[in-house]
Amino acid sequence: MRLKISYKFPASIISLLLIALSVTLIAAASGPKGQEVIPLPNGFQPEGIAAGRGSIFYVGSIPTGAIFSGSIMTGQGAVLVPAHAGRAAIGLKFDSRSNLLYVSGGPTGAAYAYDATTGADVASIQLTTDPNTFINDVVVTKAAAYFTDSFRPVIYKVPLGKGGKLPNPAVAEEIPLSGDYQQTPGQFNANGIAASPNGKQLIIVNSFQGALYRVDSQTGEAALIDLGGGSVPAGDGILLQGKTLYVVQNSFNQVAVIQLDAGMATGMVTNTISNPLFRVPTTIARFGNVLYAVNARFDTPPTPDTEYDIVRVVVH
Repeated sequence: MRLKISYKFPASIISLLLIALSVTLIAAASGPKGQEVIPLPNGFQPEGIAAGRGSIFYVGSIPTGAIFSGSIMTGQGAVLVPAHAGRAAIGLKFDSRSNLLYVSGGPTGAAYAYDATTGADVASIQLTTDPNTFINDVVVTKAAAYFTDSFRPVIYKVPLGKGGKLPNPAVAEEIPLSGDYQQTPGQFNANGIAASPNGKQLIIVNSFQGALYRVDSQTGEAALIDLGGGSVPAGDGILLQGKTLYVVQNSFNQVAVIQLDAGMATGMVTNTISNPLFRVPTTIARFGNVLYAVNARFDTPPTPDTEYDIVRVVVH
């Protein structure tokens, strides 16, 4: 014999339970909470940000080449890589396979690799000796690290070994950009870079033109991505998640959200993310469903006391 027992909760308690469940689901969907604003050292002059393991982030200093590392959960951090005379740090990317942090060296024409745990100097790779250069951003695929140059119509490929192993010595290959790609002399051109999951296609944003290009990673053949009349002027760092491309538009203080087609041949700007805390953001990193943007404050004359920070942005 089974005894059937039923409970009847008051409507007020049921309402409270539903509200609690809704809050829990919203919190779970939004990813790690983290800090709303994470301060960086005064006078740091940041530009690039990279997501590491777990809640770890890395941010580089443009004029010194120093790297600051911290946690988005606590907001606490410290300088991981000290300032290096003659170095710079622009775009950054972390490779979990090798635990290496790759850094674009801006006007030095070089790229650097650091141990992401200790900050030890692993490699300095001279990508070009042309004085008219600005190594701006980097993306790491299964087979190579690729770097953009804002002043030259080329990309640089640094082949990687099995498991992301960086050869010693590391050798860079210069790949000319061709096809639809257009270079405007005297302006910042190629900037942010992303890669398809298989690494065969790259996406590059041209800051001056506000254009996006799909680039063959082996040949450099570029095809203009049709945005249906849209554009992304002042495009800086970019982030590809599935078929969604986020493009930071620095001087516009916003992030454009673009939905790409399956072949990354066309796209549509479906949204722009703004935040009252944006102060000329340059690059973004993603933790769960949350973006963190670096405020470079290019509109503010830098001093040793100038404040810089990272801003949390929820992606809906």
